[in-house]
Amino acid sequence: MGCGNFFFTILVTFSVALITYNIIISANSPLQQGLPGPSRSSSSSISVDPIIQMPLHRSRGKLGSSKRLFHTAVTASDSVYNTWQCRIMYYWFKKFQNEPNSGMGGFTRILHSGKPDKYMDEIPTFVAQPLPAGMDRGYIVLNRPWAFVQWLQQADIKEDYILMSEPDHIIVKPIPNLSTDGLGAAFPFFYIEPKKYESVLRKYFPENKGPITNIDPIGNSPVIVGKESLKKIAPTWMNVSLAMKKDPETDKAFGWVLEMYAYAVASAVHGVGNILYKDFMIQPPWDKEIGKKFIIHYTYGCDYNMKGELTYGKIGEWRFDKRSYDTVAPPRNLPMPPAGVPESVVTLVRMVNEATANIPNWGE
Repeated sequence: MGCGNFFFTILVTFSVALITYNIIISANSPLQQGLPGPSRSSSSSISVDPIIQMPLHRSRGKLGSSKRLFHTAVTASDSVYNTWQCRIMYYWFKKFQNEPNSGMGGFTRILHSGKPDKYMDEIPTFVAQPLPAGMDRGYIVLNRPWAFVQWLQQADIKEDYILMSEPDHIIVKPIPNLSTDGLGAAFPFFYIEPKKYESVLRKYFPENKGPITNIDPIGNSPVIVGKESLKKIAPTWMNVSLAMKKDPETDKAFGWVLEMYAYAVASAVHGVGNILYKDFMIQPPWDKEIGKKFIIHYTYGCDYNMKGELTYGKIGEWRFDKRSYDTVAPPRNLPMPPAGVPESVVTLVRMVNEATANIPNWGE
């Protein structure tokens, strides 16, 4: 046992030293990695739908004859807030995993608390080490890329593709593998604007890497990407995230979405383009209908009066906001919204209620 502890201590020490070295290199010199995979500037035979940048053979509905499974990975802390969301997320993952048209293979919660918790038997979990104290500079999200680096290096992942998801995602129907031809599949975020911040981003994506439009308006989630591509992207994502946080100008420009920009940059650095798939998810209350979407992302609070009218910015007579449950899990059987509230919000609450009614020992 003593020998094992000594070996673990040496391994962690080496990892921390390696991170520190990479931070220094990333923060003080241009990123000079090679560009494996297809180049965005090179000629290509892929036809692209100009509306959502989806290859045309996919937009015509041809998913291919072979089933290409992806592994769903969700990073989380051991907080009550993250944990209840993960339990609901995994409940719905299991519901749709083996349904027709599903490309959903295995599932892993990447727990970056550094130690197991009591939900290891309920949710398949990989325990990752957090960043060394102080390295995240109060921005806990920086643990996400470091956790992915550890998981990709140490875990035995059977599938050839990865879906990076988040605790506050609810899967509403089976998700097929939306990536193809060396491209990832990612949701485009309106607030990720590489062209607007070109002068800042050129610190991490110099002009010799190509036009700034090579950086897609995405974060790391939801994204389906080839496993081998992600193994190349993840260390760069980690280093760029840390370097961005260390730079006052970048930190001020990007704020809470800094790590999202870092992933977009890392993907571009390695020549991995993305299908911008608008139907990947919805975000209530702004998106009102489920339609063809696969995921509900409940990042925004939903506030309504009893007439079913949105009162965003003001606490409603009826509300659902995940932040109301930062220290305690939501109770079972939450009140349903009043008549007139959009389908997306009604579906969200209904699915939360079904999950909490069926997950054993909820709230304990």
